[in-house]
Amino acid sequence: MNRLGGLALGVVLTAGVVTMAPPAGASPANDDVVIAEAYLNGGSAGASYLNKYVELFNPTDEVIDVNGWSVQYRSYSSTAAFTGVIPLGDHHIEPGGRLLVGGGSNAANGAPISPDVASAVSFSGNANGGTLALARTTTPLSGDRAAVLGNDAVVDVLGYGASTTYEGSGPAPSGYSVTSSLNRTAAGTDTDDNATDLAGAAPTPVACGDACDGGGGPVDPPVEKSIAEIQGDGTTSPFAGKEVITTGVATAVYKTGGFGGAYLQTPGTGGPLDVATHHASDGIFVFSSALAAAVEKGDLVRVTGGVSEFNGLTEISTSAGEFQVLADPTATVEPSPVAFPLSAAQRESLEGMLLEPTGRFTITNNFTTNQYAEIGLADGDKALPTPTNVVAPGAPAAALQAENDARLVTLDDGSSINFLNPANQGLALPWLTPDNEVRAGAPVTFDDPVVLDYRNNLWKLQPTQQLTAGGDEPVEIGTTRTAAPQAVGGDIKLGTFNVLNYFTQTVADHVAAGGTCSTFNDRAGNPVTADSCSDNGPRGAADEVNLERQQAKIVAAINTLDADVVSLEEIENSAAVGLTDRDDALGNLVDALNAAAGSTKWAFVPSPAEVPAGEDVIRTAFIYQPSVVQTVGDSRILIGATAFDNAREPLAQAFKPVGGGDASTFAVIVNHFKSKGSGTTPEDADQGDGQGASNHSRTLQAQALVDFADAFKASAGTDTVFLTGDFNAYNEEDPVKIIEAAGYVNVPRKLTDKETYQFDGQIGSLDHVFASAAAFPAVTGADIWNINAYESVAREYSRHNYNVTDFYKPDPYRASDHDPEIVGFDVDEDSSEVTATVKPTKYGHAAVVTLTATKGSTAFVYVTEGSRIVGLGAIIDGSGRAVLDPKLKPGTHHLVVHVIGDKELGTHDIPLDLVVTK
Repeated sequence: MNRLGGLALGVVLTAGVVTMAPPAGASPANDDVVIAEAYLNGGSAGASYLNKYVELFNPTDEVIDVNGWSVQYRSYSSTAAFTGVIPLGDHHIEPGGRLLVGGGSNAANGAPISPDVASAVSFSGNANGGTLALARTTTPLSGDRAAVLGNDAVVDVLGYGASTTYEGSGPAPSGYSVTSSLNRTAAGTDTDDNATDLAGAAPTPVACGDACDGGGGPVDPPVEKSIAEIQGDGTTSPFAGKEVITTGVATAVYKTGGFGGAYLQTPGTGGPLDVATHHASDGIFVFSSALAAAVEKGDLVRVTGGVSEFNGLTEISTSAGEFQVLADPTATVEPSPVAFPLSAAQRESLEGMLLEPTGRFTITNNFTTNQYAEIGLADGDKALPTPTNVVAPGAPAAALQAENDARLVTLDDGSSINFLNPANQGLALPWLTPDNEVRAGAPVTFDDPVVLDYRNNLWKLQPTQQLTAGGDEPVEIGTTRTAAPQAVGGDIKLGTFNVLNYFTQTVADHVAAGGTCSTFNDRAGNPVTADSCSDNGPRGAADEVNLERQQAKIVAAINTLDADVVSLEEIENSAAVGLTDRDDALGNLVDALNAAAGSTKWAFVPSPAEVPAGEDVIRTAFIYQPSVVQTVGDSRILIGATAFDNAREPLAQAFKPVGGGDASTFAVIVNHFKSKGSGTTPEDADQGDGQGASNHSRTLQAQALVDFADAFKASAGTDTVFLTGDFNAYNEEDPVKIIEAAGYVNVPRKLTDKETYQFDGQIGSLDHVFASAAAFPAVTGADIWNINAYESVAREYSRHNYNVTDFYKPDPYRASDHDPEIVGFDVDEDSSEVTATVKPTKYGHAAVVTLTATKGSTAFVYVTEGSRIVGLGAIIDGSGRAVLDPKLKPGTHHLVVHVIGDKELGTHDIPLDLVVTK
């Protein structure tokens, strides 16, 4: 993008250097600096160079001063402010010359470069790509494509991959890799079309060196300022793009881990402070690997360098020779005790300072702990709730989301290492060990000071040096695991469990049969689990070894859950993956459960005789304990409901206790609604109300389920109905409200304060057990056994050997990503049949009523005539008698025998006639 409309728009000559005035509008090509090359994968395994870089080229025959300019970066889909701003400092570019602008590094591979301008800004090199811009300002650019391209400060734009901000017909193609960069296809020619102007080629970084130093014009000398003055009382420094001199005590030093710098804080600051009146931070990050190597915590350091905003973090960049360690042992800093939560302005006022967080915190996000060694924290005793789990969608959910965002603070490891990058998988993870927990919901207290900084769009608490495995952690983390679910009572225990793509047909089986699959691999390159497969292939384990790992965890979890009936979700639909028997995988799981139990403890409910056409490769199912319950009739699946064209149809089965009568029958219907992924219709698009995509489909499925349940309970002859499974809807969302409006009670929500799922650092329940109005009064208890959602994904079978530390164990923890639920309830047993007989008697003789019960139990018996009690008795072990009043007058007496028995015998009123003669 060339925005100088020729020299006629204004030329300022200074000391023989041409400085072009900013114009408006587009102009002919090759009259201004262009982005000539972008190398985007520096430091990755197999990388040509250690650092990413952007190479600028001056295609004109004039010197161009770039003092006050910047190279800026933002993600491929963003329309917000550019997050990475690299001031070009006091440089110019000679005619036909180049300026090399360095960026961050993914790891520690590749040859080093010597950029003219160094930075730690990381440009994405994945398929999604990103956007780079060259601008005559150090103020972050912002806005959509039109706003950026129409900004007069913008000199050139390079959108690549899937970027939505690009020049011309489209972004530059993704021809970049660890050994290739995006290069101008015709030297420095710029036709303002990224799609044709750039292509993948071998990286060729060319630095200008001393020849580019100085812009030729007047340069402001560094100004000496306090750290608070440099930080200012806003979100950006008032000295951004300028050179400063400042002095501070090193409170945190990062010699390793990629930060490449240290935090300095003004001597004598810190200690107790009032966050309400503290407006400018006394701490700042200094980016310089030379400084990090030379100083220790506690050193007093004088620094000269340029101020910039690195992804929202105010920092000073310096180099060797531009800092000095001063000898002043009295210069100290005390950590400041600070209570969270803090407002955005309060966090800004503490950015870079040494803090001592007070009070309790709770882990709310451990999903990326195994990747970036970071732990999301919420102040207080609970993890952050998923908004639509506790408040209505729309404005209430948006308000709670904003509150959650403000409360979140992330505990980091003092490094920028991605531990899932192949180059780093040989480094042991901090925080996690094979035997500790680090679970969502666990309490956290700080016992060492930390520094508050801002990286990756998150406020973070950094240890004062890189935390390595076995290092001194700045916090104590509590334990919250339980070895088994809580007791729920009841005659029958009902469970539900999403088994996370349990497939006994492995990737290896599918490939051997002629299919194709991509896989997720461990650090040695061995396949662990399926990514995607052709022809309705498997979604689970890559081979038998990994299937055994997955199965061991699921078996341990189900056998310990020990429910009498368990509904399953995400188990292989064996018919849909090419096998004859739809129940093949289900049978294998039952065999494994029984082998581990040491007896024939489990059986499965066979598939219905008729199933829908075109079913998904995952299905729902039932397993049960035949010593406790038996099936009543066959299972039935909903057929012909278009609402489930994009989900799994409900599956129903009636049960009763072994030997129980018809009155003890209960029905269970297992469900797996459409996920919150992308919707394929306008109605299913994410409406922005917090319910995610495909909510419309889930509401249709909820209504279809209610109708199916009505029909099934009528055919099963019972009002005791439970709806179970993964509904992919949180407690306050529309599908749940439809089910509740039909008279069903959300049992775990009523009886527990636990949830089943963790997503995006928030906790809620996608899984439910709903009881019909007739069933709920018989419920005796409920529990959600938090063995999966709250655990680190590092412990899942699918992450085996992703890190040099082996986290896998054949225990229940992280058997899935959803937590199982268990509900206890009593069943209505058929009461005992009781017979009563009496022989005629004479007046003055006491008649005796003889009683017999078909079930051996006890009862109190009394006999009435009208409102008068005329006899008393009892039943013991199934037989008994009641002695009547001998003064009953001659004639026929119409009596009622009242039997008040225990639960097994029940209550009976038996009419009986007695003839009394003279």
